[in-house]
Amino acid sequence: MKNWFTVDKIDNDTYIISEYRHWEETHCYLLNGAKRSLLIDTGLGICDIYNEVVKLTDRPVEAVATHIHWDHIGGHKYFPDFYAHKEELSWLSGGFPLPIEAVKRMIVDRCDLPDGYDVDTYEIFQGTPSRVLSGGESIDIGGRRLGVLHTPGHSPGHMCFWEEERGYLFTGDLVYKGELLAYYPSTDPKAYLASLKKISYLPAERVFPAHHSLDIKPEIIIRMRNALERIDRYGDLRFGAGIFDYGDWSIRL
Repeated sequence: MKNWFTVDKIDNDTYIISEYRHWEETHCYLLNGAKRSLLIDTGLGICDIYNEVVKLTDRPVEAVATHIHWDHIGGHKYFPDFYAHKEELSWLSGGFPLPIEAVKRMIVDRCDLPDGYDVDTYEIFQGTPSRVLSGGESIDIGGRRLGVLHTPGHSPGHMCFWEEERGYLFTGDLVYKGELLAYYPSTDPKAYLASLKKISYLPAERVFPAHHSLDIKPEIIIRMRNALERIDRYGDLRFGAGIFDYGDWSIRL
């Protein structure tokens, strides 16, 4: 049987764990420090990401999600030491804004599920974080430090993570190639633009998105920011404005 996870190496201490057999092509990132490891996003939770992580580190692992959507926290059940943003804590205790039946439909849609997998067993992760974040903090894993950036828009507690020493920017669902989503009631198009402005000033050398193509350059952040500024000037940065397509990316408002 084909493996559910695909692992790619960024450098000697950093790995990408991807789920290409689902249409969302979610990417999780394992960062190994001298004292501990950090897993940014834990994927869909269909298969056990822990089994992949322990092949790549022998250190204690902390998990942090860019945001508390089902496709980013599915593997949190394997990592009791996890962080979450204060704006999305209710989503971890029964307040997730999407019904489980809708999630199950998205799981089976365009997905090469493992043999014998029963989607009716799927549950949206619920739990209590060991650390609550608000933005502005840093996460130190020993010789590696990441800045926590509160970047709402796609979701109220969305976070990007900035590793200044290596020039790595982990953008979650704020920036990726494909269709960006800012049309759900829990999204905020105006905040989306403000978050793009915030990260556009970082001297990022590499951008690591949560979905789809890994062939992505920092300049896309500037293009996205400029496009949303134009949309805003025309009064269309609002719910219901439709889809704006820019070739390698688009946004649904």
